[in-house]
Amino acid sequence: MKQQEALQLNALQLAYIGDSVWELIVRYKLIMKRYNVHHMHKECVSLVNAHSQAVILQKIQDELNETETEIVRRGRNAHAKHSAPRNQDPDEYAASTGFEALFGYLYLTGQNDRISRLVTIIEEVSENG
Repeated sequence: MKQQEALQLNALQLAYIGDSVWELIVRYKLIMKRYNVHHMHKECVSLVNAHSQAVILQKIQDELNETETEIVRRGRNAHAKHSAPRNQDPDEYAASTGFEALFGYLYLTGQNDRISRLVTIIEEVSENG
């Protein structure tokens, strides 16, 4: 998809696909570690949730370019009309939607190298605390 086409999608549409992209990345990384299925599931659930995604986004925020920052902003702001589930912190939920929108945008525009680079950055900042 061309960047202009992807930019015309609303943030929740980008987040919809980005949620799947992020979960697939996490599952791939876990399966490469040869964990058993139960352990993989527990680890995946701990990384694919609003809180974890909000924390990760905060850690990579400075690495994002102008377009990526705008996609994240749109994702965060999408919740003015779409509220967070009762069990979620509204700020974390909004941030996680921005995170998912970013991955959705990058995936739809074929920016696989950028996705890989962000995943590497995420792994580095996670290892360092």
